[in-house]
Amino acid sequence: MDGTLLLVAVVAVALFFDFTNGFHDAANAIATGISTRALHPRVAVVLAAVLNFAGAFASFKVAATIAKGIVNPDAMTLRVVLAGLIGAISWNLLTWYFGLPSSSSHALVGGVLGAGIAKAGFDVILWDGLTNKVLIPSLSAPVFGLVGALVFMTVFMWVIRRRAPGVVNRVFRRLQLISSSFLAFTHGTNDAQKTMGIMALALVAAGHLEPDFERPPTWVILSAAAAIAAGTYAGGWRIIRTLGQRIAKLEPPQGFAAEASTGLTLYFTAHYGFPVSTTHTVSGSVLGAGAAKRLSAVRWGVAGNILAAWLLTIPCAALVGAAMQGVTRVPGGAAIVFAIGVIVAVLAFSARTRQTRAPEPQPAPA
Repeated sequence: MDGTLLLVAVVAVALFFDFTNGFHDAANAIATGISTRALHPRVAVVLAAVLNFAGAFASFKVAATIAKGIVNPDAMTLRVVLAGLIGAISWNLLTWYFGLPSSSSHALVGGVLGAGIAKAGFDVILWDGLTNKVLIPSLSAPVFGLVGALVFMTVFMWVIRRRAPGVVNRVFRRLQLISSSFLAFTHGTNDAQKTMGIMALALVAAGHLEPDFERPPTWVILSAAAAIAAGTYAGGWRIIRTLGQRIAKLEPPQGFAAEASTGLTLYFTAHYGFPVSTTHTVSGSVLGAGAAKRLSAVRWGVAGNILAAWLLTIPCAALVGAAMQGVTRVPGGAAIVFAIGVIVAVLAFSARTRQTRAPEPQPAPA
């Protein structure tokens, strides 16, 4: 596979990853709004898709972190980037199939790290960037989300303690239109940039972009924004059910608290260029909002399963990325890896078709 064709293949796979990121993470911005009946499912999906697209243009610091802050760009080749993307996509689709809200961000980081290590050893890792811009912020973000939602709910419970529940729920359902929109916008700001960063890394490896770029090319921004919006519109109902109903039964005040806390956390992390996990953050916020009322409102067993998926994501995606990097070394290896990506895409389409035929999750009673 010649250089130009390989670059096209890498860009195509990156955009497919962006699409899977969209439907894998569609639940992040809309699950709470659906579960509290603040938003109709189809309206919520369209709103999230539009605002994901808009949010992708708000900042480019996360893209710069992914492209040049985690691995040494000089050691990366198109084959390495392709292998890393297949690792990320494979783990994304596996967890999506089982309805686990794992981190697309960590899958991408893990896939690229694994492929890079397989190519050039551990020296390829920029440890300061990985630690200070990925690991520490990613561990902190769900804690901030949890604490923020807990604080919001504590204040809300004091304010509404003597109000009629019906009036309170109606008010907070309207407020959720704002909080859901803000969360969808910040999700686009954070997650679409990750694909922009990986596409920029591919362009640097191919010699079409300077390593010290300040922002990705316009066509990269537009295509990444469109791909994540399309994926969000495709939806992810199994994960929506996990976040919106199985972790905790949320009422409108709790939904607003969780969305507001998540949106604020994502806004500030994107401002500093930290590619944190939207899934981690919103899950922490849902736990905080549920626990504020009573600890028994949270189904901690489901939360534990999600935590296990979080812990496995980077190493599992890294192993697949490393394996794909090994495949690229055989004659015609890049074409084989791309074919694997096509097979994964077909499997994803088939799984999506079966999921579409299944009944949509019903929102919780008011």
